[in-house]
Amino acid sequence: MDIDKLVSTAQALVSPGKGILAADESSGTIKRRFDAINVESTEDNRRNYRELLFRTKGASEYISGIILFDETIRQNGADGTPLVQVLTDQGIIPGIKVDKGTQPIPEASGELMTEGLDGLRDRCKEYAEIGARFTKWRAVITIGDGIPTQYCIDLAAQGLARYAALSQEAGLVPIVEPEVLMDGGHSIDKAFEVNEATLRSVFAELVRQKVSLEGMLLKPSMVLSGSTSSNRASSDEVAEKTITCFKRSVPAAVPGIVFLSGGQSDEEATVNLNSINQLAAKVGAPWQLSFSFGRGLQAAPQKAWSGLTENTEKAMQAFYHRAKLTSAARQGSYVASMEKELSNV
Repeated sequence: MDIDKLVSTAQALVSPGKGILAADESSGTIKRRFDAINVESTEDNRRNYRELLFRTKGASEYISGIILFDETIRQNGADGTPLVQVLTDQGIIPGIKVDKGTQPIPEASGELMTEGLDGLRDRCKEYAEIGARFTKWRAVITIGDGIPTQYCIDLAAQGLARYAALSQEAGLVPIVEPEVLMDGGHSIDKAFEVNEATLRSVFAELVRQKVSLEGMLLKPSMVLSGSTSSNRASSDEVAEKTITCFKRSVPAAVPGIVFLSGGQSDEEATVNLNSINQLAAKVGAPWQLSFSFGRGLQAAPQKAWSGLTENTEKAMQAFYHRAKLTSAARQGSYVASMEKELSNV
C-alpha cells in the first residue's frame, strides 16, 4: 500500500474550490430520475447523459473527481473513447461506487445494512486496473421510532471500515459515507445526536482496522432537521450544529469532508454548504469542507437535457453553472443572486 499516493489523491479530490460529482446512481435510481423527465432508461441514454456531463468544457475548474457506477466505468463514449479516459483527459479523477446497495437487517425493523464485501478485494483490484483512483461505500442510518439502534450503527461502521481497508490495500482512496437520512419529522437536535454517535463509531472502527485516516475522505450528511419537520432549522443553525458535531467526532487527520446533498434541493444544499464554510473559516475547522453531490449537481442538467440531443449544449451549460455555484459555496462566497447568472460553457 502506497500511503503517499493515497494521501496525494485524497488531497487532490479536496483541492481548494473543487468537489466531487456523484454520478454513481444504480439502475433503479437513474430510472426514477429519467422517469421524472420522461426519458427511457436505456444503456445508450444513460451513457449519452453521463457523457455530456463528463465532456462539459471547463468542468474541471470546479469538479475534482466523479464517482461512477459499474456500468459507466466500463463504457466507451460515442466516439469510442473509454469514459475513464474522457475524464482523465479533462483533468478529472475517476472513482467507483463499490457497495451493492442495502437490505433489511434481520430482526431489526426499519433498519438497513449495506452489502458488497464478498469479492470486494478482487473488484477493487479490477477497478484500479481500469483506471479508478478512489472508491465509495454508502451505509444508511434511519431516524425513527426507537431507531437507529446501536447495533445498526456498529454494523454500518464495521462494514465501512472493512471496505476502507480493502480499498486502500488496492491503492484506491476510500470515501466513507455514513448517510443519516433526512427522511422524517425529527428535530435538528436528534439529527445531531445520531450523527455524532454514528461518526464516533465509524472512526473507532476505522482505527481498529488500521485504515490510514490521511488517505481517506468522509462523505457525511449535514446535520439537518427531518424533511417533514414542522420547524426546520436555518442554514446558520445547520452550519453551527454540523461544525460542532464534526469537531467532536472527526479526527483532524482526515484531509477532507465531502458532504452529500441527501435529498436537499440543489439550492438548499448550496446555501447550507456556503454557511458551513463561512463558519468553518471563522472557527478554524481543520478539514477541507467540500461536496460530493449527486442530485444537487444534476437536477438542473437532467431537466435541461430531457433526453434530446439538441439539448446537449443547454444541459452542459446548466451543469457548469451548478458546479460553479457549488464551488462558490465550498469557498463560502455564494450569494443567492448567482442563481440567475447562467454561465456560458
